[in-house]
Amino acid sequence: MEIIRKLTGVTKKYPRPVVALGMFDGVHRGHASVIKHAIDIANSIAGTAIVFTFANHPLTVLNPTAAPLMIGSKSLRREIFSDMGVDVLFEIPFTKEFSRKSPEEFLELLRDKISPLYVVTGPNYTFGRFGNGNGRLLLREAENYGFKAEVCQAFTVERKTVSSTRIRALIAEGDLHGANELLGREFTYSGIVVNGDRRGRTIGFPTANVEIADYRAMLPNGAYIVRVKVRGEMFNGIANVGDNPTFKVARRRLEVFIDNFGGNIYGEEIFISFVSKIRDEKIFKSIEELKAQLNDDLQTMRQTLT
Repeated sequence: MEIIRKLTGVTKKYPRPVVALGMFDGVHRGHASVIKHAIDIANSIAGTAIVFTFANHPLTVLNPTAAPLMIGSKSLRREIFSDMGVDVLFEIPFTKEFSRKSPEEFLELLRDKISPLYVVTGPNYTFGRFGNGNGRLLLREAENYGFKAEVCQAFTVERKTVSSTRIRALIAEGDLHGANELLGREFTYSGIVVNGDRRGRTIGFPTANVEIADYRAMLPNGAYIVRVKVRGEMFNGIANVGDNPTFKVARRRLEVFIDNFGGNIYGEEIFISFVSKIRDEKIFKSIEELKAQLNDDLQTMRQTLT
C-alpha cells in the first residue's frame, strides 16, 4: 500500500480512482463497510482503491479540549487498511489552514489531486469549513466535480449504529466483549517497548513495557489475556494495565508477558490485542504471592488460547 503524507507536489494520477472518505478511528465495522464498498467498486472497474483521511483528528486543531481519545494508532490503522486491500492511503495532517477550506474547495482538492471516478462516505461524514459539507451536498455536487458519489447507510448491530463514540465508552467501561463486537476484531493497542524497572525478570516473568499515551483509549486496570504481534509474528500473552500498586509505580502503563518469546525488542513497536479480562488489579503481600498469581494467570491464558 502506498502512503501519501502531504498533498504538496502530488502529481501522480491513479487509474480509475475510487476514494473512501473518513477519519476511520479504530476502523470499526461501520468504517470497514464503507472502505470495503469502495474497494469492491474499484475491483469491479479495475481501478485504484484509495482512502483519504487525516493523520490527526480535526478536533485536535479546532478544539483540543474536546478531542476524543483515539481508539487506534496510525500504524495499526495502516495495517488494517493494507490487509483490507487498500491500494493508496492519503494520510494528510489536519491544520488550521486546511480547516479554512470551504466544502467546494475540498471537492476541488479531490478533483485536482486524485480525479476520482467515485467517492464513498459514511452517513455522518462532514467536510469543509465548520463541517458545512455533508452527504447531501456531496450527492448534489458530485457530477460538477467529475465523479459519482455514494453515501453508505449506517452500520448497525442489534439495531444500534456502530460508532467510535460507542466503542470509546465500552472500552472505558471495561466492556471488552462489546467493544470487540463493534470493532469486528480485538481491541488493539500498539506502542514502542520502553525500558522498565526489569523487576519481572527477577521473578521469571519478563515483560515488555509500553507507555499508555494520554490521547489513547485504554481499558480499566487489570490483567488480560492478549495476543501480541512482534515483528510480524503472533504470540499469546498476559498483560497488566495499571500502576502496579504492589511496587507503587507512579505512572499508569501496559506490561506484557509474551509467552514463548525471549528476544530483545526495546525500541520496537508491538501490537497488543485484548481477548478477555482475567481479573482486576490487586496489591500482593509478597513476591511469592505475586508469582503464584502470575502462574495462575498464565495457565488461564494457555487454557483459553489453546
